[in-house]
Amino acid sequence: MSTTKTTTNTKRLSVLAMFIAIAYICLFVFRIKVNFLTLELKDVFITMTGFIFGPLTAVCVALVEALLEMVTLSDTGFLGALMNFIGSASFALTASLIYKYKKNLVGAVIGLIAAVVVMTAVMLLLNIFITPIYMHVDRSVVYTMIPSLLLPFNLIKGTLNAAVLFVLYKPLSEALKSLKLIPKADNFKFDKKTLVVSLIALAIITAAIVCLIVFMNGNVEWIRK
Repeated sequence: MSTTKTTTNTKRLSVLAMFIAIAYICLFVFRIKVNFLTLELKDVFITMTGFIFGPLTAVCVALVEALLEMVTLSDTGFLGALMNFIGSASFALTASLIYKYKKNLVGAVIGLIAAVVVMTAVMLLLNIFITPIYMHVDRSVVYTMIPSLLLPFNLIKGTLNAAVLFVLYKPLSEALKSLKLIPKADNFKFDKKTLVVSLIALAIITAAIVCLIVFMNGNVEWIRK
């Protein structure tokens, strides 16, 4: 193996380790509970690895994060880890797969919107089939939760993660490029259009937090670790 390739692989592993660490720290810094559901921002950094290194990398990072959470923080065991992995992987895979073939502002926006839709649909299916098992309730109980809890929660969670990712991705990726830790391989430039969309994303973040508080019937609790 050449020295150049070895250096590239070392940089890649270092960046991945950094993103995994940041995603894990997010479980402590920003982690709120709504009823039996948990919202955090780890998908932001899992998806960033997909934007930088590709969809398969994002899926692998999602798996590592799910396992870390299972053995350190989660009280839902294997089923909880499975749902965490599939939820994060569906979001990150969708966004990064679209971005892989359209590495510009439009590709990032389309990818993130699609990720919110796909993740929400996937999580509703998982809630329908898995939640009754670990909550020991009839499936009909879960059906009643869909319009008032499960659907709005997952939409808000996905939208919040997508908006935060959009705001952070360019500044962070540009910083890593300037340090020569990642390649310059996209056409997503920080220009006036990106600035406008970033401001819109900031407004969406605010709206998502307000919706979380208002539409979740006050069942919001910060988890303090």
